[in-house]
Amino acid sequence: MKERLLTFVKIYVLFVCLFAVQKPLFMLFYADLYAGEPWTACFDVILHGLPLDLSVAGYLSALPGLLLIASAWSCGRWLRVVFQAYFILISLLIGVIFVIDLVLYEYWGFRLDTTPFFYFFSSPRDAMASASGWMALLGFLSMGAWTVLVYALFHVTVVRPLHRLHVPSRRWVVSVAMLLLTGILFIPIRGGFTVSTMNTGKVYFSTNQRLNHAAINPAFSLLESISKQTDFATQYRFLQAADADSLFATLVDPQVRQPSAKALPPTGSGALLNTTRPDVLFIILESFSSHLMATLGGEPDVAPCLDSLATDGVLFTHLYANSFRTDRGLVSILSGYPAQPSTSIMKYPRKTQSLPAIAGVLKDEADYRTCYYYGGDADFTNMRSYLMSSGFEDIVCDRDFPVSQRLSKWGVHDHLVFRRLLDDLRADTASTRPAYRVLQTSSSHEPFEVPYRRLQNNRRNAFAYTDSCVGDFIRQFRRLPQWQRTLVVLVPDHQGAYPETLSNFDEQRYRIPLIFTGGAVSRPRRIDTYGSQHDLAATLLGQLGLSHAQFTFSKDLLNPSSPHFAYFTFPGMLGMVTDSSYVVYDINAETPATMQGSWPERTLVEAQAYLQKLYDDIANR
Repeated sequence: MKERLLTFVKIYVLFVCLFAVQKPLFMLFYADLYAGEPWTACFDVILHGLPLDLSVAGYLSALPGLLLIASAWSCGRWLRVVFQAYFILISLLIGVIFVIDLVLYEYWGFRLDTTPFFYFFSSPRDAMASASGWMALLGFLSMGAWTVLVYALFHVTVVRPLHRLHVPSRRWVVSVAMLLLTGILFIPIRGGFTVSTMNTGKVYFSTNQRLNHAAINPAFSLLESISKQTDFATQYRFLQAADADSLFATLVDPQVRQPSAKALPPTGSGALLNTTRPDVLFIILESFSSHLMATLGGEPDVAPCLDSLATDGVLFTHLYANSFRTDRGLVSILSGYPAQPSTSIMKYPRKTQSLPAIAGVLKDEADYRTCYYYGGDADFTNMRSYLMSSGFEDIVCDRDFPVSQRLSKWGVHDHLVFRRLLDDLRADTASTRPAYRVLQTSSSHEPFEVPYRRLQNNRRNAFAYTDSCVGDFIRQFRRLPQWQRTLVVLVPDHQGAYPETLSNFDEQRYRIPLIFTGGAVSRPRRIDTYGSQHDLAATLLGQLGLSHAQFTFSKDLLNPSSPHFAYFTFPGMLGMVTDSSYVVYDINAETPATMQGSWPERTLVEAQAYLQKLYDDIANR
């Protein structure tokens, strides 16, 4: 009995120690992020992260505990073989999780969840496009080295000594004792006997989010993310259902509250267009931010073409991105549907097929033709299924370009995709039906390698490249007859990738440009209303005199009767900005991170009600 007890304790303690050691290694890897912290911060991180380490160690020690119970009745070579197989598998998982989390944190700013696996399995090539070849090789070698190191530790301390175990004379006593000991693992796994169960928020201890992130066990973060993939109706229950309903009713557009009201095109100062049935072209700009445009207070000479278009067209000055990745941003833009902090609705084709979409409304209500242009893999993150169910009749993607043009890690460089669109516009002279086209750029993305060199900084240069592609396209498009009847909408797909030093909890990270230009725009204007990407659907349809009642979460930015606010989210975070208040709520820590302005308390409750009703809506689809 003593040997089995010692083996069990060794397994559990080794797992805890392994997870604890990962924390200083994480902080050492990102030494520049923790340079200003005292040396004692490392011990604080280890201490406060211990609950999650104890919990994961409990999960991983449960099966060895059951095997040790079985060994009281049958003890032979089989036991050593099973233990070897188990620790090889667990060592591999620990190595993969540790290295993937270590590498991705630099890009995403949060600990590991299911997101990278969703991207990888939908398109491995695109998922690896952000990393260079040597980085990928180094990552795989690191996974292998960590796996071997972890297994060697368990082999020496646990597997090899198993030959000393024998069937005891008092089998029942040993079995019951080991069963009770294994059952005690329930306590660290659950996190004690309180009402709240174990969650990542339990390790948050500092106002510095980087320290909180360092304390998180990436394996627990991944497990928690997996467990929350489908239980939408139970997530984010901030308020009583009736209270959430009541608050949410004040946050939706008047047309949503009165869907039977007839939709009419705006007149007077509310009309941005000189026609109600223009051709519509969306240009979705990869990773752009307001900080790249001088007209929005950003840096000069990075995006001069966008600055020029903003001056000559309609510029929305207080628009915010919904989230941090393209799959979330596309649904926000094209379906008027807000992004979610814990998942991406694009993962669930059964749910996305029930979402409203601009393409579907234009196609069904106004007989528009629809086409989507993208230089990458249209199957990445279930994009094709979403676009098809949204109402796009044609999708031009990487496979429609010759192999010689697929020179970017993301597929085809932006100037070639714009060239393809321009060729199609030149050939489109016979049809009298209006057209809705969307072009999604991709070159201004990690690793920021583009066939262009104007600026020294690679990141800024990549944005300057895409800006030049937009400028070249617009200059040539102006010469075509379609220009006079076209509305061009330029909007980024998600929060900006520049400047990269901005925290994901900083509202400045989510500020993006929105520009209406083209011959269909009546006159230049600046719109200072606060809004988000998902408000584009209601705003556009409102200008076209089409109903947007089915777009529950989208608000018309030009309707003075609409509530005007910006909503944005990130894994573990929720934010809302109005003309008088700005709040950021740390979901994991269950506490406000920022409370500013005249009425932040009310804005926070409204933001919570909004997110709660969003997840109610997802659950019901």
